[in-house]
Amino acid sequence: MHIYEVLKRPVVTEKTMIATDEQNKVSFEVDLRANKLMVKQAVEKAFDVNVIDVHIMVMPAKTARRGSSTRIRHPKWKKAIVSLAPGDRIQLFEGV
Repeated sequence: MHIYEVLKRPVVTEKTMIATDEQNKVSFEVDLRANKLMVKQAVEKAFDVNVIDVHIMVMPAKTARRGSSTRIRHPKWKKAIVSLAPGDRIQLFEGV
């Protein structure tokens, strides 16, 4: 997998913005095939920062029920929370 296929989009929510400001952690939606090492290399190369730690979690699919049938509203996806070295910032998240 190419290094730029690993990161899909930043996850920008109120909770992730607080983590960015207070703990210097940023969140990304990543490819389901990506592992911690791939995410670390992709963030370091794309944003020119030093990554200390990476936590990955698979967010479950959201389903909807109508009668006895169920359908998937949103498929499962993988989220990565990346801890940056002190002093490193990603400009994408500044002022949001």
